[in-house]
Amino acid sequence: MLQGSQRPIRNTGWAFDLSQVVQSAIRESGVGTWGLCLALVIAFLGLDGALLFAQHSEPDHESAADVSAPHGHDHHASADGWEGSKAGVAYSEFNHHLAGLFVLLVGFSEMTQALRSSSLGWARMLLPIALLGVAAFLLIWSDHQAWPIGPLSFAETFFGNDHEILQHKTYGLLALTVGLIELYRRLDRLTHVSWLIPLPLFAMIGGIMLFAHSHGAHPAAQKIAMHHAVMGTLAVSAGSSKLASAWRGVFMGWSRSRWETIWAGLILLIGLQLLFYFE
Repeated sequence: MLQGSQRPIRNTGWAFDLSQVVQSAIRESGVGTWGLCLALVIAFLGLDGALLFAQHSEPDHESAADVSAPHGHDHHASADGWEGSKAGVAYSEFNHHLAGLFVLLVGFSEMTQALRSSSLGWARMLLPIALLGVAAFLLIWSDHQAWPIGPLSFAETFFGNDHEILQHKTYGLLALTVGLIELYRRLDRLTHVSWLIPLPLFAMIGGIMLFAHSHGAHPAAQKIAMHHAVMGTLAVSAGSSKLASAWRGVFMGWSRSRWETIWAGLILLIGLQLLFYFE
């Protein structure tokens, strides 16, 4: 009977090379970026879910009026008569209109890219500039009571129980993060395809958060909620279109895509809605 050879099995080379290729692919595939994006989605959706739960768990405005202890933005609004007042409405409408101008710049920037306009190549930089501008505005001027322009401290602004302020500052932080990513991406400092993901995720997360956004004890609360629901739907649709465009670009080539045009068109619609927002 023949006996098998006792010599060790010789490494043919391909198995070792394949493992090296896989390890190299993992290191270079932007897994860290995908993990960061996933963490952002979970964190901000969790935050928004907590805010929404807290809003529905609070007593209504009539019963809350009987509570003597200060409680969130509703208390501040009712205490100084800001919500629904002529000054409060003017301040809120100005904020929305200015945000609309920034969003229109984003939409214009993306539409020039969707239409492959060579004469407007400079417009690609308008998107990060607009996002950084709206981030600065939200972090500083979004709420008259909030730090740094209002009486609330930094801790009360960012770690308090005022849902409206927390959501505005969350939008500001998101816009700042994505604005910096897009700036470096358009300067060719971030070249991996996975860096395309934060922008549409920002649109989708922001859109979902709008469904839970509240203006406190505002007399036109229902109309404002309808405005936000429409904007939220447009934003989620826009983000989904941008993701579809990125997916198509990766697997089918970066030719002109109708998804890019839909994305840019929806962003322009959101900008127009903000520009003509009224309470």
